[in-house]
Amino acid sequence: MTDAKTLVVIPAWNESSSIAQVIGEIRHSNTDVDLLVVDDGSSDSTGAKARAEGVDVVTNPFNLGVGGAMRVGFRFALSHGYDAVVQVDADGQHDPESITLLVEQLDDQVVPQMVIGSRFSGEQTYDASRTRRLAMRILAASLSRMSGERLSDVTSGFRAHNRKAIALFATEYPTDYLADTVESIAILTRAGGKISECPVAMRQRTTGKPSQSRWKSLIYLVRIFLVLGLTVFRKRTVRTAENESTSGSS
Repeated sequence: MTDAKTLVVIPAWNESSSIAQVIGEIRHSNTDVDLLVVDDGSSDSTGAKARAEGVDVVTNPFNLGVGGAMRVGFRFALSHGYDAVVQVDADGQHDPESITLLVEQLDDQVVPQMVIGSRFSGEQTYDASRTRRLAMRILAASLSRMSGERLSDVTSGFRAHNRKAIALFATEYPTDYLADTVESIAILTRAGGKISECPVAMRQRTTGKPSQSRWKSLIYLVRIFLVLGLTVFRKRTVRTAENESTSGSS
């Protein structure tokens, strides 16, 4: 999508040590985008440091998780008429140089579209534990079958969305903790949307600490597989209802 009015949404929770640098890097490599920091109930100076950089900041009264912060970002983008939304993490792992690559793959079409920055589809691979990588592969295989697209990195939070996806996610983006990335793919698929990937380079976190503990990661995986099962069940239920309706009217 060329000449897209683009909003970069940065969900941030206690990222005061990195937020100014992330904002500066995005501005340096992307002079034609707007930035929104969603301060997700931080207990440190994340919001104040973002405001000092002169960007728009929305402050959640308490921590909602990345999904809740992104829904705020989608609503902001919808109300301000943006053509594209790009999610960028506040910890510095996402390389701002790739923002343009993601947006260029978007189509200004009638269906919701998401382009995922994949850590695994290019020459450079992302360092992950064996257990986590196995879980990612299982999730990717399941969602590839569901979406009809070959996906390799369904848990990546580096993503671009077109106008239809913005409108969809302004009301339906999943807010449950740690489940936003995978559930959003299921939601977009059920809405008849289009999903693709773009190879990107990822950097290791240099500040702060991950929001996922070992136990939270385990709970996350169990929840995600339940979500996938429910999604498949819903699709079969809808198809059965449609078939019954068709046969009843014939």
